[in-house]
Amino acid sequence: MAVSNSARSKLLLRGVDPERIPRHVAIIMDGNGRWATARGYDRLYGHQRGKTSVKAIVEFARQIGIEYLSLYAFSTENWQRPGAEVSGLMRLLKRYATTELDRMMKNGVRLRVIGNMRKLPRDVRDALRTTIEATRKNRELTVMLALSYSAREEIASAARALARRVKRGDIEPEEITEDTVAQSLGTAGIPDPDLLIRTSGEVRLSNFLLWQVAYTEIYITETLWPDFREPDFMEALRQFQVRERRFGKVEGEAPGDGDTAEAEALSLTARRARLRAAH
Repeated sequence: MAVSNSARSKLLLRGVDPERIPRHVAIIMDGNGRWATARGYDRLYGHQRGKTSVKAIVEFARQIGIEYLSLYAFSTENWQRPGAEVSGLMRLLKRYATTELDRMMKNGVRLRVIGNMRKLPRDVRDALRTTIEATRKNRELTVMLALSYSAREEIASAARALARRVKRGDIEPEEITEDTVAQSLGTAGIPDPDLLIRTSGEVRLSNFLLWQVAYTEIYITETLWPDFREPDFMEALRQFQVRERRFGKVEGEAPGDGDTAEAEALSLTARRARLRAAH
């Protein structure tokens, strides 16, 4: 998708090259509860405000030509939160799937979900499935919600599926490759994220897309998710564009050349230095 003229101007003003926008951006949307607590509200109000950020970022991602936007909305661990908060989150999720359908159809946005949807309340599952089916042919932007999601469980599930294939004789163990595993994950058919953004300043992956982010650039911002808007997104994109993605190689090497361990160490050191400089 081409970058809209208005979005192009915004990007250029922020020092972002509109021709080098990442294809896939993933976001760990963190800080809703802290945002609300700091202002004297209950945690659910923070999630409600976070929904506004989702709308804004989805729309801007579409305008600037991002093809895939993955949002970590609810982890398997989140089921352990207080019942009232979980119930409120489920209501917000159902409302989002229902009220955003017309907007998604108008703007060519496709919805996908990864995670254990069977654990979601039936009315929420039904609302999501309706929107997923209605938007499946849209191609402007794919929004992938991670719901009741665990990356470790996703990988374990893929291993079980491959074990069943081996048991049936459909595939030999020696034929299992990285691509075979990738095609057994919930993200099959979707490219790995180029950029992972985490809000609220926490520096961890929290069991999100562990397989897929092996070579993803990571950007941490202190901004809490309810406050995250276009300027924050553009700063993440600017930081992404100044990094050199080496995929385990040293500068100037052809793929497969050099000492892999040394290259990985150099790459990790450079990333840590850039992260310190950014903050």
